[in-house]
Amino acid sequence: MKFQQQFSQQQKQTQKLAMTQKLQQSIQVLQFSADELIAFIDDQALENPLIELGEYDTPIIPTKSSQSSDQMMDYLSQIPDQQTSLFEYLIEQVHLNYRDTFLRTIVLYLVESIDLNGFLTIDLNQAVQQMGATPIQALDALTLIQQLDPAGVGARDLRECLMLQTERDDFAPPLAYIVLEEYFDDLAARKWDTIAKGLQISLTDVQVVFDYIQTLTPTPGAAFGSSDGLYIVPDLTVKMDKGIPVVLSNKRALPEVHFQQSYFDRLKQSGDQEVQRYLENKAQEFEWLKKTLQQRGDTIYRVGEQIVTRQQAFFTDAARPLKPMILKEIAEAIGVHESTVSRAVNGKYLETSFGVFELKMFFGQKVSTQEDGDDLTTQSIKQALKILIDEENKQKPLSDQKLAGLLKEQGIDISRRTVAKYREAMGIQGSSKRKRFD
Repeated sequence: MKFQQQFSQQQKQTQKLAMTQKLQQSIQVLQFSADELIAFIDDQALENPLIELGEYDTPIIPTKSSQSSDQMMDYLSQIPDQQTSLFEYLIEQVHLNYRDTFLRTIVLYLVESIDLNGFLTIDLNQAVQQMGATPIQALDALTLIQQLDPAGVGARDLRECLMLQTERDDFAPPLAYIVLEEYFDDLAARKWDTIAKGLQISLTDVQVVFDYIQTLTPTPGAAFGSSDGLYIVPDLTVKMDKGIPVVLSNKRALPEVHFQQSYFDRLKQSGDQEVQRYLENKAQEFEWLKKTLQQRGDTIYRVGEQIVTRQQAFFTDAARPLKPMILKEIAEAIGVHESTVSRAVNGKYLETSFGVFELKMFFGQKVSTQEDGDDLTTQSIKQALKILIDEENKQKPLSDQKLAGLLKEQGIDISRRTVAKYREAMGIQGSSKRKRFD
């Protein structure tokens, strides 16, 4: 048997999308949130002398923006200077308030062991050994730290943190401090009968203390250096026109990109080949940036337009109902890939007169079918569940099984376990912990 090997030449035409660096950057630009995009444009302008940025107006809107102007100003006043860390803030107060003594040296040593949440992470015995101090001096130093701002800083555990905040609050309920000091575990375990009997007070009094403690912060230092995400820049705005929601692109939130024509013409006259190549390269970068920004804006606008059209009831009905909607539907409607829609909705926000919402919130798979055949989304079920819990008798809260039964009466057939899952996802406690005594 002879083995024969033959070779031949053939031509085959195929189409491939080359993932160039510019294409990768274009994809990344679409994925940027508005504030990330602003930072990216600023960087491009610094690297390219032919790019000039126009003025722009970036609205600062808290993530829960359905607040009054007075509430918003109070909210913004709580945002710390991003340039100051908790450590720097404490050191500044120490040098400002305490004289240069050995006690202050111990204070400074302890401050170095306070974590980002404001808690002391070392044992005082360690400070005694390291600093050559007495136990009383170490305790005095910690007391000085606990008198600094923010209230609660320097605490060694959650109980002490809440006690420090209560001690400095003139409006705290009279019994709040002693409840935290003597009955903290009972309060956390909701053994309120024990507290009421021990202090000879009513369950209503315990309820008042519990409600007050809910307003305190368990991490007093966390606000420093973490103001990212406290505000957002909306990409789209929805206005009502004769009862119909209309989408507007919020272009004023982004800087306009202009070409430095006079600078380009002046350098072009130099005749230097190296300069010519440099100018040509930077001019191409400008054109790419301008085109990419235009494509990003158009894509987000078209996606937003489809969302508002399909979810019109959300903007016109006070109950804010949502219909089942998937990324594929929008992608097919505007003629793009599903991944493009995914990038266009993540981290992009839509502003309305009743709040600001991330675009991806409007998407949700079908969960169950009502008796009349209408599809439901997870968001719709959560909303119906929340209404039932909000309207329940707080002295006799509804169990998850009872909630499942009431939802079934509305045509929403889900299990008790699913009710528990959705309730926990919304941060709502179980029936035993929702019980009130006022």
